[in-house]
Amino acid sequence: MKLTKNLSILLLFAAAPLMAADKSPTWTDPEKAAKENADFTIQGEYGKDETGAKLGIQVVALGDGKFDAYILEGGLPGLGWTKQKKRIRLSGSTEGAVVKFPQTDGFSAEISDGKITVQGDGEETTLPRIGRKSPTLGAAPPEGAVILFDGSSADEWKDGKIVDGLLAATNCLSKKTFNDCTIHLEFLTPYKPFARGQQRGNSGVYYGGRWETQILDSFGLDGKENECGGIYSIAAPSLNMCLPPLTWQTYDVEMVAARFDENGARTAWPRITVRLNGVTVHDDQELPKDGTTACPVKGPLTPAGNPIFLQSHGNPVFFRNIWVLEK
Repeated sequence: MKLTKNLSILLLFAAAPLMAADKSPTWTDPEKAAKENADFTIQGEYGKDETGAKLGIQVVALGDGKFDAYILEGGLPGLGWTKQKKRIRLSGSTEGAVVKFPQTDGFSAEISDGKITVQGDGEETTLPRIGRKSPTLGAAPPEGAVILFDGSSADEWKDGKIVDGLLAATNCLSKKTFNDCTIHLEFLTPYKPFARGQQRGNSGVYYGGRWETQILDSFGLDGKENECGGIYSIAAPSLNMCLPPLTWQTYDVEMVAARFDENGARTAWPRITVRLNGVTVHDDQELPKDGTTACPVKGPLTPAGNPIFLQSHGNPVFFRNIWVLEK
């Protein structure tokens, strides 16, 4: 299987950062972002890539040397922190060679030389900046899988477009249709430090052309149904497992199609299990409607299979290594 290893994405924009529809400076190449925007090398995760940590920190760049830092009790998401544990937000800014976060809720912090030092609860803790990767990144398609994109061609997609070996988010629709299946895909969101909310790397994957798992740079945020990992208008993820922008991320999905009797009447809604970056964020979630917002496949459900849809939302979001194993 041919899989691009090129992280220097969109070389045609090498002269300057891309200006997206909302006019925010946008980077799609991590090396370029690091050279041109010092905040990019500061934002990210701080802590341990293992369980058993007391704290984990997620630092979000907000532009012009401003940052939010989220102190997570028990470690980083997927390694100890859950929505039931303490999460403290600090706001800070660059002062010379350091980033300082004034005290909030008894905690303060400072970033210097690739480490963050946190003071609170009578203790001082220093944590290094780390770069986690999804454990399913680069997963090879099993025998019998339908390969929808391996970097060589966009022939499996209606309105598909390849940019520098990657499949762009262009409202492309898979030509093949599916019912019960396992789906693997990898995606990358841009770095847009000045953007907020739904303008920050927005796209989505529609299963059966109807139900969307959101793609968004919602790194460090609450983890709502309209953020990365959420099933739009249906359910929030159990955990915000979104990694920082310009990090390759994965969706691994088990789709169970709607059921019908011999007369074609629906007897059960479809169900879905979603893993974001290797962590289950929806477990056998019912999809109790005929589709979510802006779905391209309309009308009542039928026993016929439906396509996969990759939404364009005015942001340079990219995909690779997409395959489907039918059940």
